[in-house]
Amino acid sequence: MSVNTTRSSENPIRVMVVDDSAVVRGLITRMLEAESDISVVSSVGNGKMAVDSLARNEIEVVVLDIEMPVMDGLTALPLMMQTDKSVRVIMASTLTARNADISLRALQAGAVDYIPKPSSSRELSGGQDFGKELVEKVRIHGDARRKLKGAPSSTLSKPRGIAPRPAMGSAAASKSKEIVLRTPSLKERPDIVAIGSSTGGPQALFKVLKGMFGKVKQPIVITQHMPATFTKILAEHINRMTGWTCQEASDGVVIEPGQVYLAPGDYHMTVQTEGTKKVIRLNQDPPENFCRPAVDPMLRSVVDAYGRKVLTVILTGMGSDGLKGGKVVVENGGDLIAQDEASSVVWGMPGAVAQAGICSAVLPLDDIPSYVVKTAAGGAS
Repeated sequence: MSVNTTRSSENPIRVMVVDDSAVVRGLITRMLEAESDISVVSSVGNGKMAVDSLARNEIEVVVLDIEMPVMDGLTALPLMMQTDKSVRVIMASTLTARNADISLRALQAGAVDYIPKPSSSRELSGGQDFGKELVEKVRIHGDARRKLKGAPSSTLSKPRGIAPRPAMGSAAASKSKEIVLRTPSLKERPDIVAIGSSTGGPQALFKVLKGMFGKVKQPIVITQHMPATFTKILAEHINRMTGWTCQEASDGVVIEPGQVYLAPGDYHMTVQTEGTKKVIRLNQDPPENFCRPAVDPMLRSVVDAYGRKVLTVILTGMGSDGLKGGKVVVENGGDLIAQDEASSVVWGMPGAVAQAGICSAVLPLDDIPSYVVKTAAGGAS
């Protein structure tokens, strides 16, 4: 079914909604159509219909359900990517362990994002938080697709979390006025590596950790913006795909060398010194930067526990979480590096620290593992 409406925006983002429930499709469509810069041009009930519709229509963003008859979302995804490599697919599923696992597999297969969907149409119809997050993600990924194609953005207002864009997004941009790199402060091996990530983070984490495996002896702490069910599954995926031993952190666990600790959903993860040991502590203090877990409290606590011997990596993600904590790291003698714009799904978090002038390097994703390995061995460049 196609949905044709008259929009006040001259060039709205063109969206397809894919869900086997007509009620859910209608609710999601109304949420999106309430925005003058978004137009739902197709609404279909299974993956096969979605692939067919994508071949017939110019669609920029797809909101894709997982469990559907005829063809499910995970089966349809690679076929959609074959039809249009530039289409941005957002997985939408109820928050179960199975769907979290499938969503992470979908991210590896080409989806750019996911959004937890309320489990019933009643909850969905009253889900203001879901609607706000969905609209924001559609705008961000629609805008990213248009920039990739050299087309003008259609958004009427800039969504929260998009950093101002420099002329270039790679390490070469360090020579531009927008990004000024600082000389690395660490003259010795760091005692810990702290990583912050959000949108696009799982794929980036897999690549970075795999490239570091067996070469970095320090413990690694990670805050990835994700709900609770997802973080447990993400830790399992990191174990399977990278070789590292990764655990969803629990309160009171002692930090050991060569281990990876992932902040659990809905909890801030911090590090405390207790006697001669460094210990993970979890709390449910208010969200920071609209997030829990958040990167900033993790970074502040790591500096309290390890002083200057901290190496921080900020990967792809919307918003500016990590900026305040990153400043604390640098002010205390640690170093911070960021993923570049060209390799980021969303250059919000890394863009914020890059343009604040607190980074020692702004690098393509493929170059980050070798930089961390060299720095971890005591030789930052």
